Amino acid sequence: MKIGLFIPCYVNQYYPKVAIATYKLLQKLGYDVEYPTEQTCCGQPLGNAGYERYTLDAQRHFKNTFEKYEIVVAPSASCVLFAKEHKDLIQYQKQEIFELSDFLVSQGVLKKLKVTFSKKVGILQSCHGLRGLKLGSPTELIETRKSKIFEILKTIKDIKLVEPDRPDDCCGFGGTFSIKEADLSVKMGQDRIDDFIKNGAEVVTGTDVSCLMHLEGIIKKRKLRLEVKHFSEILMPI
Repeated sequence: MKIGLFIPCYVNQYYPKVAIATYKLLQKLGYDVEYPTEQTCCGQPLGNAGYERYTLDAQRHFKNTFEKYEIVVAPSASCVLFAKEHKDLIQYQKQEIFELSDFLVSQGVLKKLKVTFSKKVGILQSCHGLRGLKLGSPTELIETRKSKIFEILKTIKDIKLVEPDRPDDCCGFGGTFSIKEADLSVKMGQDRIDDFIKNGAEVVTGTDVSCLMHLEGIIKKRKLRLEVKHFSEILMPI
């Protein structure tokens, strides 16, 4: 199959290594991947801020850019959720849109991921991924715990996965929430970081670069010895 690689704005601007790692990872697994250079913002920031009507042109452009691909994959749970939730609004054809971990698990390619990573890693379960895309089971539901990113990471040689005491609390980012409610946002982020450190994490990883970016900013401000990596960077070091 030919995959259209969707790279969100903030990944393109601030974390290009995540885009490159995702592209190379999919290639390594044998997929035909294209990055359409005409892609732009999917419209999520405006939509989440309540200006839904102003996102229509961006959504139509997204549709026109990716409609030749049966599969669209992106290293961002929040942007994938926004695109999936608006498929009917702009009458997508037959594309399926996947967040990267969801795609890897659905394809059954985990045995091909022969990777070594000798560090203690904590998983940040982003709200959009966990509760929107159903990439795992939130603790408020009485059901068997599961996590797609955990399924992937546990296949890595020498990795040690550590769980925080509160495994799916919000990190405090929330897009414009982190601007409008900065003090509360920072406190939530500090609580997540302290939880990871308390449980021995050396690296924090996840499916949403925006949430990781929020934590990384606090970590740098506090000059803490804690790394932040999108999980694609663990699977495909560049």
